[in-house]
Amino acid sequence: MFQFILTWIITALSLLATAYLIPGIVIKGFTVAAIATLVMGLINAVVRPLLLLFTLPLTVLTLGLFLFVVNAISFSLVSYFTPGFTINSFWDALFGSIILSIISSILGNIFETE
Repeated sequence: MFQFILTWIITALSLLATAYLIPGIVIKGFTVAAIATLVMGLINAVVRPLLLLFTLPLTVLTLGLFLFVVNAISFSLVSYFTPGFTINSFWDALFGSIILSIISSILGNIFETE
């Protein structure tokens, strides 16, 4: 249980750092980031696998690069379903999803989450 809460907090902090680094992403506070992290977990568990299945031919054709687009779509869906979290453009979502992954990985390694 502690590991889950630690991962949740690390992801919320990573989301806040991403919003700080990308000017087109706005989060109104830590509470909104925590809620967005829960929404992100639900979207990654339910919607993202369906997106991956439907876009599999395009992903194979682009040698996996289309996965960046799928991640941006998932990230945009999180902002759509979370009040107080906005993403201005597709490019902000694309770069935001990349930055979020990098920051989350670094913080996860520092705090040794599994």
